[in-house]
Amino acid sequence: MPSLRTPSQPPVARTKDGLLIAGILLIALNLRPALAAVGPLVGMIRDSTGLSNTMLGLLTTLPLLAFAGISLVTPLATRRFGIPGMLAAAMGLLTIGIFVRSIPSVFTLYVGTLLLGVAIAFGNVLLPGLVKQSFSKKFGLMTSMYSGAMGVGAAVAAGITVPLAEGLQCGWRGALAVWAALAVIALLLWLPQLSRSSHVRPPGSYKQAMKQLLASQLAWNVALFMGLQSLAFYVILAWLPDMIQGRGEDAVFAGWMLSLSQATGVLGSLLTPLWAGKRPDQRSIILVLIALEVVALFGLIFPAIGPVQLWVAMIGFALGGSFGLSLYLIVVRSNSTETATKLSGMAQAVGYSLAATGPFIAGSLFDFTANWNYVFVLMLALAGIKLYTGLGAARPEEVSLE
Repeated sequence: MPSLRTPSQPPVARTKDGLLIAGILLIALNLRPALAAVGPLVGMIRDSTGLSNTMLGLLTTLPLLAFAGISLVTPLATRRFGIPGMLAAAMGLLTIGIFVRSIPSVFTLYVGTLLLGVAIAFGNVLLPGLVKQSFSKKFGLMTSMYSGAMGVGAAVAAGITVPLAEGLQCGWRGALAVWAALAVIALLLWLPQLSRSSHVRPPGSYKQAMKQLLASQLAWNVALFMGLQSLAFYVILAWLPDMIQGRGEDAVFAGWMLSLSQATGVLGSLLTPLWAGKRPDQRSIILVLIALEVVALFGLIFPAIGPVQLWVAMIGFALGGSFGLSLYLIVVRSNSTETATKLSGMAQAVGYSLAATGPFIAGSLFDFTANWNYVFVLMLALAGIKLYTGLGAARPEEVSLE
């Protein structure tokens, strides 16, 4: 794999950077399959356990609550164990969480889901800081690559989970368990990075830094934009298959529609950071992404105006692009690695606290109304707020903790 550093580097350094890039991408690849695999299996899980839509929504909400809770303390843990050590621990915990979730019990279903949510939270927070630290001149490209890898993981999981459960007769628990193998591979590939010294030991008080971030309007705009795009993403991730099946389609087609949304999301998350990296002001990109999302939501509300595949592809691209842009904004709006790590923790804590409400509210709203259009209308309203916060986050300014 080509290095993102200068051509003058010796071969050993280029090899180490190649391994670092491969490790980052494989960790990123693991940060979505354990979540994306749940949506296509909702019907099977419901039939097997008797859980309501509200409780099924909690399967997606629990990891988001873990994201919110763990994100703020991740920079503190990183000061002690370093970024490489924490990422290795995350892949180990992800493996354990996936296995626990697959044990035949409703209790372990939720406990395992919470554990894997904690693991994914570490990866979510630490990758932006690692990219800022290791690839300061090419963070737009690296953000594009690793956010794209996250999208690939989600797309593949969404597409093959039902065939795994039905075609290979793994059952829904077996189809969820197979993703532990990918986490083990990532852990093994990451082990050589433990020798790297990348502890983040910021000067000054962590508490004081958090106070500064919470007082920054720019930091809040970054956090709220991330939260609102994540809310929309996880509503689609959790409920799109059920939304599609509600129109008379079968589970396999619904699973592939979720896969399509994730696949176009990969394209959005790959292209948007590269586009954003070519300009200091990203407000025009915000306008384009929100416009695409709004058009797609209207298409889903009024299916007669076009094929569902078009609207699913469009909303996938918009949400994937918004995700890639939110990660890029964390890095580009920070003036140092230390600031990027702390802003990432603050933004993801605030953002995922907001996002955690999405699947639960959507499931409850459908339980109450028996009509997914009310969920789409809610998402339209939130898109307006996302536009406002996104325009604030996209201005060419920086957060400084010095």
